Amino acid sequence: MARRLVNRILPDLSDGRTVAVKIGQLLWLDAVWVMLWGSITPGNIAGGLLVGLAILLLLPLPPVPVEGRVHLFSLLKLMVVFFVELLRSSLEVAWLAIRPGPPPMSAVLRAKVVIKSDLVLTLLVDMMNLIPGTMVLDIDTKRRLLYVHVVDVSSERAVRQFYRSTARLERLFVSAFERENEWHPSPMHGVDDDEYHHVAGADRHEVGDARSVAAPEIAYRRTRSGGDRKEDRS
Repeated sequence: MARRLVNRILPDLSDGRTVAVKIGQLLWLDAVWVMLWGSITPGNIAGGLLVGLAILLLLPLPPVPVEGRVHLFSLLKLMVVFFVELLRSSLEVAWLAIRPGPPPMSAVLRAKVVIKSDLVLTLLVDMMNLIPGTMVLDIDTKRRLLYVHVVDVSSERAVRQFYRSTARLERLFVSAFERENEWHPSPMHGVDDDEYHHVAGADRHEVGDARSVAAPEIAYRRTRSGGDRKEDRS
């Protein structure tokens, strides 16, 4: 009984990444519990650990596949660029709010991305939503298209600036989390959309080199990306 409970919290003790993630979740829940009580005491810390274990046991979150490696230097560069974009966009939106004249023309623009992992795509979308002046309204997961409301498209320069900023963030996310030579599809990769991911059900459970599973998708994306980008520009 006790072993089954442990396996539910830590399903694979031989997987160092899974163990690290679960321990991180437990420590985070413990920290939130201590902050809610407002004082750091042995009792609050022990109570937080017990509550965290109960949450991980009774309310387990679905696993999120991690299909690449984190590169700290690229991640740092991404954060610097994000804060620069945040400052620039904040100043531009503030000027649009106080300048004399009619309000700017807004529109929904379509942006193509080549990010393969749903987790990394979610992080990109979250970052774009945090930048003033842009809001992702819809995601076409099959074609990897983002439909983004942009507050100012009154000039061709503003439209080009949006696409340049989106492409720059995308490149930095790929460099930080999803470099092609290090990307390994999870066994769950493509369960929602085999037509896009091109991963067969039998191959999804292979124990061998995951790169061979991803090879058809990578080749497919390379052949399609050129044509799709031309379509987006037209």
